[in-house]
Amino acid sequence: MSAASPDHFLCSICLDVFTHPVSTPCGHNFCNQCITEHWNSKVICDCPLCQEVFYKRPQLRVNTLLSEVAAQFRHEAEHKASSSSEQQAAKPGQVPCDVCTGTKVKALKSCLVCLVSYCQTHLEPHLTVSGLKKHQLVEPVENLEGRMCPKHQKPLELFCKSEQTCVCMMCSVLEHKTHQVVPLSEECEGKKTELRKTEAEMQQMVQKRRVKIKEIKECLKKSQAAADREKAEGVEVFTALMQRVERDLNQMMERMEEEEKAREKQAEGLIKHLEEEISELMKRSSEVEQLLHSEDHLHLLQGFSSLKAAPPTQDWTEVSIPPSSYEGTVVRAVAQLEETLSKDMKKKMSEAELKRKQQFAVDVTLDHDTAHPGLILSDDGKQVSDGDVWKKLPDNPERFSLYPFVLGKQSFSSGQFYFEVQVKGKTGWALGVIKESVTRKGEFTVSPDEGFWTIYLINGNEYWADKEPSVRLSLRFAPEKVGVFVDYEEGLVSFYDVEAAALITSFTGCCFTDKLLPFFCPGFNDGGKNSAPLIICPVNQTV
Repeated sequence: MSAASPDHFLCSICLDVFTHPVSTPCGHNFCNQCITEHWNSKVICDCPLCQEVFYKRPQLRVNTLLSEVAAQFRHEAEHKASSSSEQQAAKPGQVPCDVCTGTKVKALKSCLVCLVSYCQTHLEPHLTVSGLKKHQLVEPVENLEGRMCPKHQKPLELFCKSEQTCVCMMCSVLEHKTHQVVPLSEECEGKKTELRKTEAEMQQMVQKRRVKIKEIKECLKKSQAAADREKAEGVEVFTALMQRVERDLNQMMERMEEEEKAREKQAEGLIKHLEEEISELMKRSSEVEQLLHSEDHLHLLQGFSSLKAAPPTQDWTEVSIPPSSYEGTVVRAVAQLEETLSKDMKKKMSEAELKRKQQFAVDVTLDHDTAHPGLILSDDGKQVSDGDVWKKLPDNPERFSLYPFVLGKQSFSSGQFYFEVQVKGKTGWALGVIKESVTRKGEFTVSPDEGFWTIYLINGNEYWADKEPSVRLSLRFAPEKVGVFVDYEEGLVSFYDVEAAALITSFTGCCFTDKLLPFFCPGFNDGGKNSAPLIICPVNQTV
């Protein structure tokens, strides 16, 4: 019995294992409820399998043997399903088997003919029974009724492009016979292609947004860093200002106290002198009184002569202590303080500004391939001076042929950068940046229009900016170290006296479209007067 085919135990109406199987006169077996409902829906009773007609409803008899075997088969199937139900139980979001009783096992396939979803155990008949093999199986889905044509009760396996809707085979030859109809799988492949394109576009959008998030975070990070620097600088500046105010206040108070002490000392001296004279006058007054009462004429005359010979007392008519006069002292002190604070604040702000520029310091080295043949460069590419003698060097396109110029190796086409050059002991030099494509052979004009943004020294004390036209610079002190700062996007080139933390001059509103290179000119040797080299210095950010 175990070797029998599984379809021997299936009702051909419900396609499930027999429940209370009964036999018809023609010898076929059905579930009692299935054949009863089948005949109740018809006028004439017939066999669903062989179509034999029974003009009188036959009396159905229970097939005892088949009932027992079907019950055993059902028990084994349910035991097999229950034994694996723990491992295969449908999880949330998975389609459950419609046949399982108790624990619903995950469906493996859905049948578009039966409109039922089956687990692996209950799918077995569709894989083995010849009649069921013809049914259309699909991946497990919910709402199988929605996959059937509501009008023809056929699977929706075609797609009408004209009306953009799913149709069955009957629809394609009836209502949609003049429309463009394609297999549902073909349309799905087209939609998948569009979805893949959409997915790729979405991934690009996601990536762009992630990049934007990164940019925003980086911007926020830079903003926070800038705020922290400003806070630190603000604390430093205002602390210095408060210390200066406190110091000047203490000095004013000490000065006034010293003046009061000097006045008190002067007054004490005058009072002491006056008291001494009062004592002397009281003594002489007593002597006068005695002489007035004396009857001895000789003693009177001698005493009178002695009193006249005594030194005269001081005339105190014009002697006085000048009154304290502090009117305007506070006003003058505040005015003095304001002037001092203004100078200190400007100096502090200049130092803070230079510190900000020094944050963008870059390591610059000289490019030997661009150096004029008369220049001498150090091995490390950090110093350059004029040697008076032209060396025999390859005349490559990058090299300056007429003027004693040399460029840095590093080029910049965005952002901000800063470098410092020592110019101490020189009577002539030029510094700045130039665009990479400037003319380097023969004579040419040095100006912003030609791609030069530079300042220079001539005759030992004349400082100029190569603007349009050139501008004479008025400097209080000769700089010993010059800082060069460039903001490519802002179109800004600034020069600083590093030691004084003072701005020398700036080129503003520049339009940079080419790579920029650091520019150096040590000037001619001038008989040894200008032999000191230009030196590219490491940036000390604690200025």
